[in-house]
Formats: sequence, C-alpha cells, structure tokens
Amino acid sequence: MAATDHDPLGDPARHPSQDNALTAHLQAETSGPLKGMHKGMHKGMTLTSAGLLLAFVVGAGLSPDGAAAIFGAARSWIEHTFGTYYLVLVVAMIALSLVLVCSPWGSLRLGPKDSVPEFSRFTWISMLLSAGVGISILFFGVAEPLFYFDNSGGFGYPNNPHADLAGATAMDHARAVEALKVAFFHWGLHGWAVYGIVGMTLAYFAYRKKLPLALRSALYPLIGDRIHGPIGHAVDIMGVLGCVFGIATSLGLGVSQIAVGLNRLTGLDAGIGTQLALIVAISAISIASAVSGVKRGIRYISELNIGVSIIVVGSFLIGGPTLWVISLFGETLLAYLRDVVPMGLWVAQTPGESSWQEGWTIFYWAWWLAWAPFIGLFIARISKGRTLREFILGVLIAPPLIIFIWQALFDGTGLYQELTASMGAGSGELMTLVRNWNLPEALFATADALAGNSVLSIILSSLLIFLLISWFVTSSDFSTLVVTTILSLGDEEPLARHRIFWGICIGLVAGTLLMAGGLKALQTILMAAALPMSFVIVAMTLGLLVALCQESGIALMKLGKPKPGRGQA
Repeated sequence: MAATDHDPLGDPARHPSQDNALTAHLQAETSGPLKGMHKGMHKGMTLTSAGLLLAFVVGAGLSPDGAAAIFGAARSWIEHTFGTYYLVLVVAMIALSLVLVCSPWGSLRLGPKDSVPEFSRFTWISMLLSAGVGISILFFGVAEPLFYFDNSGGFGYPNNPHADLAGATAMDHARAVEALKVAFFHWGLHGWAVYGIVGMTLAYFAYRKKLPLALRSALYPLIGDRIHGPIGHAVDIMGVLGCVFGIATSLGLGVSQIAVGLNRLTGLDAGIGTQLALIVAISAISIASAVSGVKRGIRYISELNIGVSIIVVGSFLIGGPTLWVISLFGETLLAYLRDVVPMGLWVAQTPGESSWQEGWTIFYWAWWLAWAPFIGLFIARISKGRTLREFILGVLIAPPLIIFIWQALFDGTGLYQELTASMGAGSGELMTLVRNWNLPEALFATADALAGNSVLSIILSSLLIFLLISWFVTSSDFSTLVVTTILSLGDEEPLARHRIFWGICIGLVAGTLLMAGGLKALQTILMAAALPMSFVIVAMTLGLLVALCQESGIALMKLGKPKPGRGQA
C-alpha cells in the first residue's frame, strides 16, 4: 500500500486527527459491562474469545480422558508435520535480528524522534525477565540438563544427541558441558529473537505509526484498512487465545512445583486438590496486582523478584562448588557461542534423534512462538522511546546472559552433585527423580543437598517457593494486561473489572488442563496454540519489513528534495 498523507506508513509525525480516522472502524463499547475508561472492550472479539475458552473448559472438564487423547494425537501430528518449519522459522528470527541491528534502521526510535524511554534499564530488564521466563526456568531448570547428562536412553530415544555426536557419551565432565550447552540453546538467543522481533514490530506500529497496540496493526502494510475488519479481529482473537493458553501452561507447571515444595517442607499433599487450591489463591493475588497497573504492582513485584533471585543465586554461588561452577559456565558459554549456529540448523537423521528433537527442541520453539504475541506485546508496552538497535540488543543480550548465569549456578550445582555421587556419576537422588520424570522435585532436592538438613534448607526452599509464586504473579499480571489491551483495541490502561474477568479465565483454563492430563496436556495445548500464531508472526514480520522499506523510501525522497532558497516559494 503506497504511503499517502493519510497513511500511517507515511510521515510518523502526522496530525492527531488522522489517528482518529484510522480507528474509526474499530468500535469499542461505550456503555454496558464492556465499557472502558478510554476505548472500552470490543464486543465481538471479547464474546468470541470468552465463548471459545468456555467451550474448551466445559468440553475438557466433562471428558478429561477424551480431551487427553485428542491432545496427544494433535501434538504428534503437529510435531511430525511442522517440526522442520518451526526450526527454520526460529533461525530466520535470529538472522533478521542481526540484519536490523547492523542496518540504518537500527537508529529509528520506537516513537517520535524526541521520545525517551519510560523505564530505567534496570526496571526494563527486570520486567523482561519476569515476563519472559519466570516459572518455566525454575520448573525445568535443574531437571532439564540432568536429563541431557543421562546416557541411559530410558525414554526410548537418546537423552542428548548433540553430546553423542560430539563423542561425549560417558557421564563425565565433557558430557556435563554438553548437557548445559543444550539448556543454553533452548533458553538463549533463538527464543529471545522471536520475542524481540514480535515486540519490536508491535512497538514500531503502536508508537511510531500511531496504530492501536494490537497484533492486527502489524498487518497494515499488507492489507491496509482491512485490519479493522474480520481479518484483524481473527488475528487478535488468536493472540488472546495463545496468551491465555500460554500463561495457563506456566501456571499449571508452577503450582505443581509449588505443591511439591510445600510437601517437602510441611508434608502437605501435593495432589491435584492442592494444585487447584493454589491456582485459586495465586490467581487472586495476581488479579489484585494486575488491577494496580504496570507502574505500581507489576513494576514493584518485578523488581522484588530480581532482589529475591539475587539472594537465592548468591546462596547457590557461595554454598555450592563455586570455582567448579564458574569454570563450567565459561566452558559452556564458549561451547554455546561456537555451536549455536550448527545446533540451530541441525535436523535429526534417525528415528531416535527425531523423537528427541520433537520432544525437546521443537517443543521449546513452539513454546516461544506461542508466547511471543503475549510477551512481545508487553515488551512493546514497556519499550517506548528506545531505538530499534537498543531494543534488539537489550532483548538478545541481557535476558539470555542472566538466564545462562542462573542455569550455570542451579543446573551446574545439580550436575556437580551427580558427577560426585557416592556410587558413581549419575547414581544420586537427582538422577533418580529425573528418570522417574519427577521434574518438579529436582529443584528442591538440589537445594536440600546444598544446604543440608538444616534451617538453611528450609529458608532456601521457602525462598524458591516464594519465587515460584511471585514469578507467576508477574506473568499473570502481564497476560491479563495484554489480553485486555488487545480486546480494548490498544487501550494501555483497561478497567480493573476486565482484568479480573480474564484473570479468572486463565485460572479456569489452567485447572482444566491439569485435570485433563497434567504436564502432557499443558505441553500439547502450547503446541496447538503455536501453530496458528506462527503464521501470524510471519505475516507481522513481513509487515514490519514492508513498513521499514516504505519509511526509508520516504526519507530518501525527502533527502532528495531541493531546499527552498532565495527566490523559491
């Protein structure tokens, strides 16, 4: 679509009256229960999204076994059919990120030329981490690299094909480095590149082009004003569903681990009843925080998360095998930087390798893709005023590096405990837990072994439980804010009652998934949500590239115009 005086892809500094014309087709509610302070909630999208979620909750709740069977078949089909597509797409996100950083577009600001960032770098990075990983890194933290360290093949496929191909087949130091390297791979540059591209795209169209802060806006260069019609509605509804299912998955993982931690501390039963009660309690806390807004509750809890995390990290650093962990971190980081490109391009060649890649790498890529609109929109919301280059480098460097340090301390401590187990490498309690697929307990078992059976162990486990709760609260805060922002057509301060409603919806979905198959159901719903969202992300990325090219054309045309001089009008 060519840029014109009334085109948002034209001059970024157009008159505000043009902004009103752009959203004339987007009718939000100005009365009734969907009314808002500014735009209100879009009735059609809100009712459709809520109706689809209600149908899911009722259907899966009435027949958990049938739902579990459907989930299993869906996951298998998606992994086999779209696995390679996921691998290629995520690698493309990294390549595009590097191109944008090195290009003249990197100096463009996410907002007017004179805009400045709303939050300090510390607060910005704190919120990036709180929204981007949180519960997930605690749930899979210690258990994941231990699974890669194992060489038993007890699940019917190799535990770590990358280590096997590198010749590190024995459970020794070399395999420990390979195990942690794969964990870095799954939580590092690839996933954050997806978040970064989506977040930057949304921020670019919202703050530089003055379009609504919603997924549909990124499609404007491709379909023009049709973003205000059914196509735009469908895209935003998919974003809402992906957001709800994504955060519900994290909530399900989180409460299962919190229940295990409480069981170890107090003897409280860790079954489904306790997990459902935790969902109710944590959802209530997160709703209360979300109602207070980004600049208050969400910001303060994010900063508190970082503070408590520093205490926990310090405990592992001081109480664990400090020098060994530091050395492991250095070795693994160098190995990761050396192998990150071939690992990203690697495609399994044998049935066993394919099973591993589908169960781990492709699952993780689907997780990042499913969460990308949710996390991306929130990152956009907190990144106004930053340049594209600062935004991309910040997202690609700070969170992955902090996660790598976290993994080296937590996961490295667990690996050390298994390397030095009294009956030989891999004979300790942690490996037994992982082989029995008791992933939630591995974190607390590592803490207990570190602190011993003492008051310190109780304190450390209590801090870990607090982190699990607070990380989820912030993630849930972000999700309710994102959902209501999308459904209110970009209103950055939606009313409290709307956030409360969607906070309840997230809790209901999480509880339903737990009853319908636990971890497998949670993983499968993410795979299903990622597929349509990946197509939306591709379209959004194309829209960004078209808009950047058009803006460059406009800038070049202005540069080539002769400046008025004496005798010129």
